[in-house]
Amino acid sequence: MSQAEHKAQAPRTVRCIIVTVSDTRTDETDASGRAIADLLTAAGHQVAGRTIVKDDPDLVRGTIERQLASPDVHAIITTGGTGITSRDSTYEAVSGMLQKRLDGFGELFRMLSYEQIGSAAIMSRACAGLAAGRIIVCLPGSEAAVRLAMEKLVIPELGHLMQQASK
Repeated sequence: MSQAEHKAQAPRTVRCIIVTVSDTRTDETDASGRAIADLLTAAGHQVAGRTIVKDDPDLVRGTIERQLASPDVHAIITTGGTGITSRDSTYEAVSGMLQKRLDGFGELFRMLSYEQIGSAAIMSRACAGLAAGRIIVCLPGSEAAVRLAMEKLVIPELGHLMQQASK
């Protein structure tokens, strides 16, 4: 079956949870989480919820584990905590949970990011994969980076990812 045929058979709506990882953001200041929600909704997907969690690996892992336990969640999209500062812990918290890694996601994101911001793109540890048959995508905290990843990678493939993950 061709890629076009796969995409044609993919679900049009994916139910997503958005997790913002930040020590400082609030519902009012979470521009990246809001951008993810707006882009998902505009593309016809469902936002089942949004939450903000402190940048602590145990809290991030626990939050994602609770979402994975919900049968109504198809994808978890995080924003924040993917950099290299001492407080950035999303990559450590999530990478150990992934049963299948989508290495191409991070590679493509960094390539696209390089086109916009240059060599600083090497500091991004954006990643994606599957855990418990669900899609997990970890994006940087920058709203511009979130929009880039969502528009160029996540939205175009989300239904297709869900279709393949559910096989």
